[in-house]
Amino acid sequence: MRNLLIILFFTICSINLFAQNTFKAVIKNEKTKETLASVSVFIVNSQINSISDENGNVTIENIPNGKQTIVFNLIGYRKKEKTFEFPQYEIFEIFLEPTSEELEEVKITSTTRSSRNIKNIPTRIEVISGEELDEKSSMQPGNIKMILTESTGIQTQQTSQVSGNASIRIQGLDGKYTQLLQDGFPLYSGFASGLSILQIPPLNLKRVEVIKGSTSTLYGGGAIAGLINLITKEPTEKREISFMANVNQTQALDLSGFYAEKYKKAGLTIYASNNSQNAYDTNNDGFSDIPQFIRFTFNPKFFYYPNQKTTFSLGLNAGLEKRIGGDIVVINDKPNTVNTFFERNNSNRYSTQAKFERIFDNNNIITIKNSIGYFNRKITRPTYNFEGNQVATFTEVNYLIPNEKSEWNLGTTLVSDNFKQTNIVADKLDYSNVAFGVFAQNNLIVNEKLILESGLRLDFTNRNNIFVLPRLSLLYKINDELTSRFGGGLGYKTPTVFSEETEEKAFQNINSLDFSKVNPEKSYGLNADINYKTTIFDEVKFAINQLFFYTIIKNPLVLNPVPFSTNFAFENANGNIETKGFETNIKLRFEDISSYIGYTFIDAKRNFNNNSAINPLTAKHRINANLMYEWEEKLRIAYEVFYVGNQFLTSNEKVRNYWVMGISSEYKFKFFSLFLNLENFLDSRQSKYENMYSGTIQNPQFREVYTPTDGFILNGGIKVKL
Repeated sequence: MRNLLIILFFTICSINLFAQNTFKAVIKNEKTKETLASVSVFIVNSQINSISDENGNVTIENIPNGKQTIVFNLIGYRKKEKTFEFPQYEIFEIFLEPTSEELEEVKITSTTRSSRNIKNIPTRIEVISGEELDEKSSMQPGNIKMILTESTGIQTQQTSQVSGNASIRIQGLDGKYTQLLQDGFPLYSGFASGLSILQIPPLNLKRVEVIKGSTSTLYGGGAIAGLINLITKEPTEKREISFMANVNQTQALDLSGFYAEKYKKAGLTIYASNNSQNAYDTNNDGFSDIPQFIRFTFNPKFFYYPNQKTTFSLGLNAGLEKRIGGDIVVINDKPNTVNTFFERNNSNRYSTQAKFERIFDNNNIITIKNSIGYFNRKITRPTYNFEGNQVATFTEVNYLIPNEKSEWNLGTTLVSDNFKQTNIVADKLDYSNVAFGVFAQNNLIVNEKLILESGLRLDFTNRNNIFVLPRLSLLYKINDELTSRFGGGLGYKTPTVFSEETEEKAFQNINSLDFSKVNPEKSYGLNADINYKTTIFDEVKFAINQLFFYTIIKNPLVLNPVPFSTNFAFENANGNIETKGFETNIKLRFEDISSYIGYTFIDAKRNFNNNSAINPLTAKHRINANLMYEWEEKLRIAYEVFYVGNQFLTSNEKVRNYWVMGISSEYKFKFFSLFLNLENFLDSRQSKYENMYSGTIQNPQFREVYTPTDGFILNGGIKVKL
């Protein structure tokens, strides 16, 4: 009997020691609260693992008693480790925080007019998320130039050393072929485009959406190279109050604030900023490398929600800027007989945006949008001035019919662009363009692997032009980790006098357009990409995207010298502009360390009159890379490097390559954060390699800009969020 009791005692102890338990949990997205499928779940120092089902449920069996650390891992989310004491009988809710790469649930309604998530849209869309915008806004709080410069395949080209004007180039095509939108409204075209990216602040942006290649089916003329859509923040139930202050060693000061709040049936957002900069002569040659300016921006937007299915919004954009560059002595109000050269740019920008959206009981959506924009700019030089007013309007009615398998997008648009030169000259650059368009686009889920997007647009202009613009894109899901997209379409652009060449000349000695002799530019383009995401060694998140592109513009409008004259005139070239190449984007993330590498190869040529030449100021090779460390969401330190290969000037002169490196840091407290950045700490700038101007001090002839001109920048400041 005694031996039996001993055996029974040890048997009970053994059962208690090696008892097997079951762990149950529901895994959700921390931000959206939606369940997450395919989450890898495993117990540390064991072979016990499982994966969450389509409803986010996960079950792990045969877990020993005692403390066990369980790891939850999914691509696009921060890995989470939690320790549990077993036995345990509770069903847990586990929340995973999405990283900036998690874009699966983003709905790109403003750019593609679709109600589908980005993962189910055949059109290739790149999204710069709010987290990335917050990081970049610390580096250059006054405008969006830094945000766009650091994107693969996008180049911000400075068009004037004196004024600092810049344009956006996508895949080697000049800035006039890129359409810049805000919340789907084309507010920055024509005369307003030269200073646009320098006058758009980033603090009130929610995200930036980029489509490369022709997008004319939905947006009509102008989007030959692609479009960039700046999505602003909307009011939410939780009030947002943000402030930012920034200074740098070149005597720049940026002050901005943002407020957003929703009050039952109404909502309001207000953005205001004051940006100023003293003239800065980096190379001590007597001329400004950074112009002096002061700018005020005020953007209020009112929202009204009469019910859960109806939204009305009305916004105002107002911006006033005074900018002057040139001889430092003149800028400091001490001109004399020797020091006389300057260029002053005074501009006023006002626009309204009205939007009405109604969701019907059958989930069909009607959207009506209208914007009216007014832009005035006066350019003054010692013996020359140019001033004009641009009035542009945009009206669209869009009807979305979303179904489970097939989604239809039907709409019509009316766009006008009117420019009047107001200074007195014999040959004014006035023009008026009007285009009426109708479009239809279909998004069809053929099967679980194939989604097809097709569209057709008809545009009719005030010069009796009719454009038929078909477009086709497809998405093929090879498996859960590997997808591929392919697309192509036609595009066009109506003639205007506003381009990088005329901006560089400050519109001096430019002949007006003779619309009986110039024709719209027409294009067609193709692009294809492969996207692969996986987890390496259950620890490292890896993603690669490989894009190939090809675009050709037939008989492009080019600026040529007028024989026996000092003037220049636009005419259609006998030939084409052709750009082809590829982009490679690689992302890696291991715990709190992430890295990004982007490479762009561009072969852009001008094939005119049986001659072929490389498109000016277009590097064949560009590399952008980023290495970032984040500690407990408090400290962020990032190292960035850019390489730009050899380029050719308009004169066909080959110029050198260069590197740019920077370090940024930010430390977050409860309600505020402090940031400090060292941009271009190698001091790469054009004036280190050559003189920036020729001729005399009174009449300087400036070189084309192909590298940074401002050199090393040290900036820092504070961000407050309440």
